[in-house]
Amino acid sequence: MTKVHNFSAGPSILPQEAIQACVEGIQNFSGTGLSLLEVSHRGKEFVRVVEETQATIKELMDIPEGYEILFLGGGASMQFLMVAYNLLENKGAYLKTGVWAANAVKEAKLFGTVDVVASSEDANYNYIPKNYVIPTDADYFHCTSNNTIYGSQMQSFPESPVTMVCDMSSDILSRPVDVSKFGLIYAGAQKNMGPAGVTVVIVKKDILGKVTRQIPSMMNYAVHIKSETMFNTPPVFPIFAMLQNLKWVKKVGGVAEMQRRAEERANLLYNEIDQNPLFVGTVAFEDRSKMNVCFLLNDTSLEEKFNAAWKAAGISGIVGHRSVGGYRASMYNALPMESVEALVNVMRTFNS
Repeated sequence: MTKVHNFSAGPSILPQEAIQACVEGIQNFSGTGLSLLEVSHRGKEFVRVVEETQATIKELMDIPEGYEILFLGGGASMQFLMVAYNLLENKGAYLKTGVWAANAVKEAKLFGTVDVVASSEDANYNYIPKNYVIPTDADYFHCTSNNTIYGSQMQSFPESPVTMVCDMSSDILSRPVDVSKFGLIYAGAQKNMGPAGVTVVIVKKDILGKVTRQIPSMMNYAVHIKSETMFNTPPVFPIFAMLQNLKWVKKVGGVAEMQRRAEERANLLYNEIDQNPLFVGTVAFEDRSKMNVCFLLNDTSLEEKFNAAWKAAGISGIVGHRSVGGYRASMYNALPMESVEALVNVMRTFNS
């Protein structure tokens, strides 16, 4: 097969050895003679998969005692709802930095007062607001660490006077994070953790049980914790695939190595964007994402010619989101440096 350089924003690239392990599991799961696709989630073999996946996440992210890890359905979008259901009693504070953050605000307003402490909507979300104040009377503060559509990223997190909640869907495991600063972290797996179909929730148990409303069982974090993330049938295949990816992350050097690779990839591509007069970045310099690099052609009449060039080089998935236009190179953990080099080579050799 011709080499394809996969810059998809998600579902995104996975390590080949993780994909191969999934193929083997589909054919014969854990020596059972059954396919992973047809085994009971209550069987001891799959229960071991869940436990190992939780343990590996705890190890890679250095998660302290007092936190539980859940594997849920519904994507990060379901968490917009669940966070408010479980935590919002009086007021939630939100940082609005993109479409997904805006959707989280929208869902939270169904449950109570929402204070948008700052927003970058005025500039089409091309920067991360600074110097905002988190109200001390809020039940929690919600932020989005990386904005997939716009290519902006929080380079650091505030010292929040209240419980901090973060949607880390598109940069989890790409850099070390002090989990103890957060009451809850959630992430759709389909960027850095695994395939689509499972959402990881890391929640500190002592922040729960403080709202007075009745919470439906499926929406209640405490119910999922009590059921050891098996209140209902979990997404079996995505969890297994996630474990294979986590094993790869651990094998190659853990989160610190993922950070090194992310910085190397981003530096190479941003340097080309900044030096090449044909291209321009779309995000404030200090807020540039290392996961999603967004850029434009200075002369849009060259798009057809440039598109033909990168397609001929075996590059896939760099068309920008419709709300931004231009191009977006998503460079998640499993993307090899050679793929970034291939894109940069096209940009360097492309001429009008």
